[in-house]
Amino acid sequence: MMVELSPERMEHLKADYVQGFIGHCGIQVISAEKGRFVSTIEVGAEHRQQDNFIHAGVMATMADHTAGYAAFTLVPEDYRILTIEFKINFLRPAFGDRVVCRSRILKEGGQIMVGESEVYDLRHGEEVLVAKAMVTLTPVHRDRVNGWAMERALSQKL
Repeated sequence: MMVELSPERMEHLKADYVQGFIGHCGIQVISAEKGRFVSTIEVGAEHRQQDNFIHAGVMATMADHTAGYAAFTLVPEDYRILTIEFKINFLRPAFGDRVVCRSRILKEGGQIMVGESEVYDLRHGEEVLVAKAMVTLTPVHRDRVNGWAMERALSQKL
């Protein structure tokens, strides 16, 4: 399902990445290229858990969403990406002021894509690997996604 990745498409994906919940969390794009996506977050008090470490949910969200956008760089514009499953290993606590997530697609496919995300804690001027995730994704044509959205809207009216 390889596609050409125009500069316009790349800029669209960077802007699209930060919508909704991701924007609310404050996660931003650092870079994007074919099959790869990198994101970051400036860590605030709202991103920390009770022991002042960066919350696992923040890192898991970054790992999942950033892998999804790495997949978006490989599909035509009329396709959306949905996560089928993901597994994340937290290797050590994160406590710095910034987190960076680097994602890449390991296997492309018309029905299944597999991505890998590495999450780094920036502390004391260095990057420390704190989590690693495997993310299984599926490309879905936008007409099918729009059909699901219509079905959901209709069910809420009942």
